[in-house]
Amino acid sequence: MTLRLYNTLSRTKEDFVPLDPAHVGMYVCGPTVYDFAHIGNARPVIVFDVLFRLLRHLYGESHVTYVRNVTDIDDKINTRAKERLAGRDIPILDVVRELTDETGRVYREDVAALGCLPPTDTPRATEFVAEMIAMIEKLIVAGHAYVADGHVLFDVSSKPDYGKLAHRSLDEMLAGARVEVAPYKRNAMDFVLWKPSDAQTPGWESPWGRGRPGWHIECSAMGEAFLGETFDIHGGGIDLVFPHHENEIAQSEGAHGGHPLARYWLHNGFLNVEGEKMSKSLGNFVTIHELLQDWPGEVLRLNMLRAHYRQPMDWTLQGMKESWSTLERWYAEAEPVADRHIGEGFLAALCDDLNTPQAIAELHKSEPKDLAGGLSLLGFSTISERIEQKAPVDMVEIADAIAARIAARKARNFKEADRIRDELVARGIQLMDNPDGTTSWELKR
Repeated sequence: MTLRLYNTLSRTKEDFVPLDPAHVGMYVCGPTVYDFAHIGNARPVIVFDVLFRLLRHLYGESHVTYVRNVTDIDDKINTRAKERLAGRDIPILDVVRELTDETGRVYREDVAALGCLPPTDTPRATEFVAEMIAMIEKLIVAGHAYVADGHVLFDVSSKPDYGKLAHRSLDEMLAGARVEVAPYKRNAMDFVLWKPSDAQTPGWESPWGRGRPGWHIECSAMGEAFLGETFDIHGGGIDLVFPHHENEIAQSEGAHGGHPLARYWLHNGFLNVEGEKMSKSLGNFVTIHELLQDWPGEVLRLNMLRAHYRQPMDWTLQGMKESWSTLERWYAEAEPVADRHIGEGFLAALCDDLNTPQAIAELHKSEPKDLAGGLSLLGFSTISERIEQKAPVDMVEIADAIAARIAARKARNFKEADRIRDELVARGIQLMDNPDGTTSWELKR
């Protein structure tokens, strides 16, 4: 069956033809590990995990390399590290590693709870600074970069097709962009490849002095290190098209004599919460870690897959309840079979640019013996255990009760909150109020 993917570069749906049929390569921009990841960050993780699983199904598990980097060189990380360093006599890079190890571990645990497979490789930016410096040197020699005031910058005027991924001219991008106006720039749109670090900021020695790489060069260097100059698929959120992915293309093509960085560019759409853009000021900013305290990871996963990955998505409480109810029904109906057959209609939907809403519709029409195979390919790896458990309690009802109790406590109606808690306890459901304000539960039967 032919896999077709929408390519942001061409703005068309294309047949996927790998450079090497025996080895498919995919790179997806990963987390910046300065804090817990929010629910919007979960969307590309889940989307590209489904694509990873589909590619392994089509080409074989050992024939697909999936690279998802870890950004651990970043000014937000530096700020957090300086806060931690106060009063401690240790190198700042050690504090950065301490911070990013902690947040990185939580990230890995959270995305694993969402049913995501570990990528083949998860390179950390701090471990590839030498490769970044080497690529910057190539860009200088090729006339695509210049040194100015301790910085190295990419000269966008040296790349006539700059803007081809965003499908905008340089003038259009300049008019709509927030760019740093710096006296050392030749052009306003020129972007940083290397910048100086003071004594209190993490830095590495380079031909241009002690400093640190810009964000964009990190992915270009790590992608090449694991997948070569040109690979098959590059993915990420739609917000990365410009400037991050546009700049990756400019750097990599500039350093590699014009050879393309990736042949297929895939981007998932934005995620809103209850109809509004997620932000801390609106009080609707929620992390994956927080949601996992109250909801099973597979419920979050199904809720995310109910919308086509390229379309904007509205994350709602009602949608979560519906996803939970759907999973309970599937788990109750599915038959555990040794041969997990994949239905033709289900596979055709996934091969049509990861049309997960249609794939889910096909699951609704599936025979019980075919459900397990489809659910497994979508990443619901706990299917066997859940089939045996046969959903012992109405989890949607429990979620409603917990939500009502939280609302009662916020309204300072503690009598009602205690009544809900006592009613659940009488049914064998033990509530646990967590320090972060969420509530989790377990069955005490």
